[in-house]
Amino acid sequence: MEDEAELREKIFHNLIREYVIFLLLFILLYVSSYCLISSYKKKREEFYIGDDEDAVVYRISLWMCNFSLAVSVGAALLLPISIISNEVLLLYPNSYYVQWLNSSLIQGLWNHVFLFSNLSLFVLLPFAYFFTESEGLPGSRKGIMARVYETFLVLVLLGFLILGMTYLLSAFLDYGHSSIESLFTANSWDVNIIKNVWNYYLPFLYSCVSFLGVLLLLVCTPVGFAHLFTVLGELVVKPQFLRNIQDEYYVAVFEEQHLKRKLQNAKSEKNSSVQNGVGHILEELQNREKKRKELEKQRKVSPIRRNLGYPFVMVLLLALTGISVVMVAHNTLELLVGIKALPIYTKQFSLGISSLSALGAIGASLEIVLILYLWLASVVGFYTLPLLCRLRPHLHDTSMTQVIGNCAVLLILSSALPVLARTLGITNFDLLGDFGRIEWLGNFYIVLFYNLVFAVATALCLVTKFTAAVRQELIRRFKSFAQWTVTRERRSLSMNGIWPHSKDD
Repeated sequence: MEDEAELREKIFHNLIREYVIFLLLFILLYVSSYCLISSYKKKREEFYIGDDEDAVVYRISLWMCNFSLAVSVGAALLLPISIISNEVLLLYPNSYYVQWLNSSLIQGLWNHVFLFSNLSLFVLLPFAYFFTESEGLPGSRKGIMARVYETFLVLVLLGFLILGMTYLLSAFLDYGHSSIESLFTANSWDVNIIKNVWNYYLPFLYSCVSFLGVLLLLVCTPVGFAHLFTVLGELVVKPQFLRNIQDEYYVAVFEEQHLKRKLQNAKSEKNSSVQNGVGHILEELQNREKKRKELEKQRKVSPIRRNLGYPFVMVLLLALTGISVVMVAHNTLELLVGIKALPIYTKQFSLGISSLSALGAIGASLEIVLILYLWLASVVGFYTLPLLCRLRPHLHDTSMTQVIGNCAVLLILSSALPVLARTLGITNFDLLGDFGRIEWLGNFYIVLFYNLVFAVATALCLVTKFTAAVRQELIRRFKSFAQWTVTRERRSLSMNGIWPHSKDD
């Protein structure tokens, strides 16, 4: 009896410790999400002007967006946290200070992230959107509760519509699980419906959403790889042999002085046409002053940082992208040969048994860097696509609708990131919880086709990125040479009297 009591006490303390760790981690993510959203959303006065009801609505919607963004960041950090935990247990297997880091903790973290991802994607974010757009049911009293009732009603109708579409899609793909007879076979049919919805239809719905998210990553990530070179190239100071900052600074100073003199002359004149152009001159002057201040900061950068920073960043991006392509190609070959297993759920999970990489801690660190690099590239690539770039947030100028849309997009991308990394063979860490129960992960042809398309698309984006400037320069040189050849030929013909050049002609 004493041993049983000690065992129960130990289980209880472990459970409390895990929930405390989850709570502290979520608070950290929530505060970070709140700071990030606050820096992008519009000021409070622009959302509502003297209306306490709208203030409450937008405050509640903002809480839901903060929660969803925190969950999306947690989903993106699932694999890095799990890999770090495994390596720490390998380095310090008998340490008293890391006994709290165990398989139960990591398994619970994956389960909570999966649950909160579904809650945010299917409940909180739709509720936040409909809540901000609601005005209350016709004939009801105006107030918060009227808008809550309208939002709840719309959300329930939308839920029935989505479940109906899920049922039809599952019936089309797998008739055995989705037949009408199997839905009403139990004596207590309402309990049977709830169990079927919870155990089959909701996981199937999330499987479809994750598949769409992985397809979105397939489009965004290769584009993001190529666009990251441009983004970081603009942020990092280019070397002296690529850019003469001193000359650019003096040109900016002269242009700014010229615009100031032009503005003074325009203000002194009484001509209406000149007065109308003052606003345009002021705007251009502000842009020149901003450019001059940026160049002045770049002039103060040390020569070592100026000459080595840009090549280092470019080589680092090229190395990370090249390693990613090589790992995906290696994973594809192993799938074809039959050495690599499909990224489906495995029941045998234990933390701290062996390293995930043949290179040990160095290989595990590289896997973490590549996973975060994939996440960064996918986000940059999403906001680069032609139509989706309109959703891009701007500092202190993002509406609440855009905030909700960006939180939904980041949640979809982050939830699909562990599936992407495991499917491409970036890491060998198994997908835990319901993440590994996604049905299409057990299809060999889908996984193989995804690896092939990702490797080819990434290689094409890199080749296009690095050869575009050379190709344009060659075309320009070829046109110049052709024009020079034609002009020279005409001159020689006219000198010989063959090409007519008289005024009458």
